[in-house]
Amino acid sequence: MAQRERPGGDWEERKTAPTSAYSSPARSLGDTGITPLSPSHIVNDTDSNVSEQQSFLVVVAIDFGTTSSGYAYSFTKEPECIHVMRRWEGGDPGVSNQKTPTTILLTPERTFHSFGYAARDFYHDLDPNEAKQWLYLEKFKMKLHTTGDLTMDTDLTAANGKKVKALEIFAYALQYFKEQALKELSDQAGSEFENSDVRWVITVPAIWKQPAKQFMRQAAYQAGLASPENSEQLIIALEPEAASIYCRKLRLHQMIELSSKAAVNGYSGSDTVGAGFTQAKEHIRRNRQSRTFLVENVIGEIWSELEEGDKYVVVDSGGGTVDLTVHQIRLPEGHLKELYKATGGPYGSLGVDYEFEKLLCKIFGEDFIEQFKIKRPAAWVDLMIAFESRKRAAAPDRTNPLNITLPFSFIDYYKKFRGHSVEHALRKSNVDFVKWSSQGMLRMSPDAMNALFKPTIDSIIEHLRDLFQKPEVSTVKFLFLVGGFAEAPLLQQAVQAAFGDKCRIIIPQDVGLTILKGAVLFGLDPAVIKVRRSPLTYGVGVLNRYMEGKHPPEKLLVKDGTRWCTDVFDKFISADQSVALGELVKRSYTPAKPSQLVIVINIYSSEHDDVSFITDPGVKKCGTLRLDLTGTSGTAVPARREIQTLMQFGDTEIKATAIDIATSKSVKVGIDFLNY
Repeated sequence: MAQRERPGGDWEERKTAPTSAYSSPARSLGDTGITPLSPSHIVNDTDSNVSEQQSFLVVVAIDFGTTSSGYAYSFTKEPECIHVMRRWEGGDPGVSNQKTPTTILLTPERTFHSFGYAARDFYHDLDPNEAKQWLYLEKFKMKLHTTGDLTMDTDLTAANGKKVKALEIFAYALQYFKEQALKELSDQAGSEFENSDVRWVITVPAIWKQPAKQFMRQAAYQAGLASPENSEQLIIALEPEAASIYCRKLRLHQMIELSSKAAVNGYSGSDTVGAGFTQAKEHIRRNRQSRTFLVENVIGEIWSELEEGDKYVVVDSGGGTVDLTVHQIRLPEGHLKELYKATGGPYGSLGVDYEFEKLLCKIFGEDFIEQFKIKRPAAWVDLMIAFESRKRAAAPDRTNPLNITLPFSFIDYYKKFRGHSVEHALRKSNVDFVKWSSQGMLRMSPDAMNALFKPTIDSIIEHLRDLFQKPEVSTVKFLFLVGGFAEAPLLQQAVQAAFGDKCRIIIPQDVGLTILKGAVLFGLDPAVIKVRRSPLTYGVGVLNRYMEGKHPPEKLLVKDGTRWCTDVFDKFISADQSVALGELVKRSYTPAKPSQLVIVINIYSSEHDDVSFITDPGVKKCGTLRLDLTGTSGTAVPARREIQTLMQFGDTEIKATAIDIATSKSVKVGIDFLNY
C-alpha cells in the first residue's frame, strides 16, 4: 500500500515488505512491516558488541536511588570480582552506610558544594539564618517519575523553597560519583584512570517512561560520563532487571528464604523471620570489611533447581518506587526473557515518611509544620533522620515503644508559634498512641509505627495480587524481594503472609546492594536479557487510501482528486508485545519535496493496543523522530528519495537508525521524548 505525497504534510510513508524469511512474533499480528534481522546480521551484531566492550577496562555502575546512592565496579579482565565503593565518611547509627544518602548541597551562589553525608552534616552545622541561603535537596529523584510533562527545564525545590533546574542537580550528582569512582580507580591502579576507559551504567526504575530515561542520559552527558557522539559508553539499566541478573548468581549461603519449606543457611523455618535475618546480618557484618564480592561464573545453586521455562518475579522495593518484573529463564546460557511488562508505582519507603509527616501535622497542625520546614530547614532534616533510624527498628513482633528525638529548635519554635508547649499539643491532639516522654522525645507505640507502614505495604501487596492474577504469572516458582525497603521486617512478613503458599520467597543477604551488583554484571554483558515487553503501544500518524464503510467520514480528505483517510495510527509495536534484543521495526519515509533537508515525524503512544487513529482516547503525542538529510545526498538529488528508518524497542531505551536507500549512506536520526 504505497502512499503519495501527504497533503498538507511533509512526508509520506511506505511499508516495506519483510526482508527475511524468519518469522517474527509481531508477524502474527498481520503487521508485515516488523521484521527481525536475518541471523547473519545478528551474529555480526554480537561480534561487534564484544570487540566494542573489550575497549573498556572497567564497568562502573551508579545506583542513583531516591533515598541513597552508591557505585560499584568490575574490571573487564576479572568480571567475577565486583568491588563496592569505599566506605563513606559519616553515617548514621542503625543504618549501614555502604551507600550514601542522595542529598546534595549548593552554595548560596548555586555552585556545587557537597553530596551525601558530607552535604547533610555541613548543612546541619550551618547557623539557621545562614542555612536559609543554602540550597539543600534530598529525595529529588521521584520528581522524574511524578512529573507528567518532564522537560530539560523542569525545576526542583530546595529545602529553603528556592527553585533550581533538575537537570543541573542530576548532573552535579552524577559528576560527583564520576569523580569519586575515577579517584578510587586511579588510587587502586597507581596511575591516572581516564574516563574513556570506563563503561558507565546508570540504574533507573523499569516503570519510568522514556522521557525520564532520556533525562538521565542528558544529565550524564552534562556530567561528562559520555557524549552523544559516544553514547555507547553509557548504558541505562533497569533496576529490577539488574536485581534479576544478580539473583541468578546467588549461592544458598547468600540468601534468606522466608518460607518455612526448607532450612536455608542452617536455620529451620520455625525460626522467626526476624531471627533468620539477624543471623544473616551478623554474617554480612563480619564480611563487610571486604568490599569485593565474588560472583561465581557458574549459575548459582538456586538455578540448579530451575528448569528451562521456569518463571520468577523480582520485587524491587526502594525509597521511591516499587518495580515488579517477571522473568523466565532460558537454558543453557541462562538468558532471561521478560514475560509481562514492568509494573509498579510510587510505593517506596518514602510513603512511610509521608505518613509520619501527616501524623505530625495532625498533632501540631499543618500550618506549623509547613512554616517549620521553611524557617528551620536543617532541623526538619534532623527530625527526619531521627525518624529514619527508628523506622528501621520497626518489626512485627516488637513490644517496646520507639522514641524519636525532637530537635530543640522544634520544641522552641512550636512554643513561639503557638504559645503553648509541644507536650500540651500532644495531650490535646487525641492521638493516643503517641506520647511525650520527659527526655524530650516522641514515644510511639509499635502499633503506631506499624500503622505508618500500612498504606505503603498494602499498596505493594495489592499490586502483587493484581500481578499474580495474570495468566503469565500464575506459575511463578520464586519471588525475590530486593531493594532497600526489602530490609523492612514488616514488608517481609506481609509478602510472606500473602504469597508464601504460591511461591518461594527469597531475599538476597546484602539486599540493598543487589541492584548495584546486578548493574555491574549487566554492564559486562548487556545482551543477557534477550526478550523484553514493550510497556506502551508506539506508532505514527499516516494517510491511507480512504475506504467507504471502513473509515469514518470525518477523516476524509480529498487532494488532487485522491481520497485519503487522515490520522491513521501506524503501529510500530503494541503494549506488552514481546520484542527480542536486536529486532528491528522498519519503515520507509519519503520527503515531500526533493530539496527538503529535515523530516520530523511525531511519535504517539497509548497504554491500549487496539488503536486505530492518533485521535483515539488515550493516545498521546510522546516524542519526535527527526531525520537530518543534510550531507547524505550527492550532487544530484534523486527525484524520489527513500529514507529507511530502523527502530529498536528491545533494549532498555528506544533507539533509531536510518539509511538513504539511493546512496546507502546513513542518515543522522534523533529520537526525542523530552524536547518535542
